[in-house]
Amino acid sequence: MILDGQTVVVTGAGSGLGAATAQRLAAAGAKVGCIDLSLDAAQATAKEIDGIGLAADVSDAVAVEAAFAQVEKTFGIARVVVSCAGIGTAARILPRDGSLSIDSFAQAIKVNLLGTYTVMNIAARAMASAEPIDADGSRGIIINTSSVAYEDGQIGQAAYSASKGGVASMTLPAARELARFGIRVMTIAPGLFETAMSAGLPDDIRAEILKAVPFPSRMGNAEEYAQMVQSIVENAMLNGSVIRLDGAARMPIK
Repeated sequence: MILDGQTVVVTGAGSGLGAATAQRLAAAGAKVGCIDLSLDAAQATAKEIDGIGLAADVSDAVAVEAAFAQVEKTFGIARVVVSCAGIGTAARILPRDGSLSIDSFAQAIKVNLLGTYTVMNIAARAMASAEPIDADGSRGIIINTSSVAYEDGQIGQAAYSASKGGVASMTLPAARELARFGIRVMTIAPGLFETAMSAGLPDDIRAEILKAVPFPSRMGNAEEYAQMVQSIVENAMLNGSVIRLDGAARMPIK
């Protein structure tokens, strides 16, 4: 798909991977709707790229529908949708204080998995109603964000890994179902990236974590995630797969 002139929606666009993605796709000529839980953050990104910034909790279908409707009214039906919104939840199944961690598990599923599904559902419905845009009959592409934790989650990541595993697992069935509409579905599973969640790590913890990254032995940067998004959009044969973007990292037990 050629990005120039296409309408794009990015969730979690107020910072990190989402902001970098919105910026890169706008630079390629796309018209970008930036959705974030924080309206100020969404609008700040949108202002930089002449896009539109909107607030929505991705697990709230009514709010997501309203945001997509506003993007469509402004720019047209979104043909590229990238889900970057998510939360990092750390909670043991059996905490030392003996408390239950069910609420934190439910919250991770609600935001990371249900939120991703909600966005995909609403995006696909609009794409399916649109006209094809190329000789292949393509109507759009949805790119979701999992994590390497879906395969090698650490102690304390049961909730996070389960939510991201769900995102990865629905990639192929979603791609197969939506194929008849000319809609592709892909998932990126980032490893250790410089984001707001990793920014506060102490130097000694950061050094220990980086031992798990063979090469390049560093945190990934958000622009590298955004580059992968663009490559997926532009390569029509990428469909129904999960791509680990991780420098060959395999996370240790803890």
